[in-house]
Amino acid sequence: MNKNKTIRWGIIGVGSVCEVKSGPGFYKNPNSQLLAVMRRDLEKAKDYALRHEVPHWYDNAEALLSNPDIDAIYIATPPAQHKNYALAALAAGKDVYIEKPVTLNADECKQLIAAAEQSSNKVCVAHYRRAMPCFVKIKELLRTGAIGTPLLAQIDMLRPAPTTPPNENNWRLDPAISGGGLFHDLAPHQLDLMLHWFGGVKAAKGFSLNQRQLSAADDLVQGWAQLESGIVLQGRWHFTLAPMYKRDYCEIIGTQGSISFSFFDDTEFHVINGDGKHSIKMNYPPHVQQPLIAQVNDYFRGEGDNPCSLQDALAVMELMDCFSAI
Repeated sequence: MNKNKTIRWGIIGVGSVCEVKSGPGFYKNPNSQLLAVMRRDLEKAKDYALRHEVPHWYDNAEALLSNPDIDAIYIATPPAQHKNYALAALAAGKDVYIEKPVTLNADECKQLIAAAEQSSNKVCVAHYRRAMPCFVKIKELLRTGAIGTPLLAQIDMLRPAPTTPPNENNWRLDPAISGGGLFHDLAPHQLDLMLHWFGGVKAAKGFSLNQRQLSAADDLVQGWAQLESGIVLQGRWHFTLAPMYKRDYCEIIGTQGSISFSFFDDTEFHVINGDGKHSIKMNYPPHVQQPLIAQVNDYFRGEGDNPCSLQDALAVMELMDCFSAI
């Protein structure tokens, strides 16, 4: 790509995630234009396009991919469709940005890697929390030794049981569409940060159960992993507990202190070390994907490295597959 070029984007699957979290990032970042959107319901695609001042809208992906003015595609559908849409986008000569989880499982991600290696186009994955200011700050504290050498990381993600049965509005509870249950929706963010901060997996074990049988998806996942840096990660996820047990917590303990924070529910994190206990509050950006989208857009323009590669996503998928094994 020419470094002076504006990347013209098309979105496949312009649903609720595109309203605030991601969509505006494609037209609010410099050198980036949202040119077209696609949704199977044409009226909903048109409604989004008119409200967000997008010039073109479609009800099928083939028409969008055939638009020669589009440089890059954001795939924001449920995971079951990610692989095929990504392959089609690469075949159409487009750069690709894929929502997380990148695919249903690690094997599908490997198929994408093979296709990308045969293509001249670029692919990035939307593990966007690694670019959000609060998590960038935590990474910097870890890098500069604020808690010494990290030794242990504990993730607790406990949620109440869903109040409605699975349907098209909560497809995340249908493993055929999501790859699993809520673990597959939330854990990619958490595990990507762990691998981004502490390196790849040296050893890992885990298991999952459908304890309460409220949907087809497992509601409990537990796992542990030793990462390349030496830190040992432990995690437990449960999605059918009583509301009083709701918890979103991560604690990283090092040789000289600890950092604790929430992945989703709070913007304040806490540091304990020889200087005492400190609380740091950093607000989320209005559009949480915008910082990573800016980096992806620059990468597609030929500036900078890939901010989140398919290989990064594969490492996350392999760890998820391990943790959710029966």
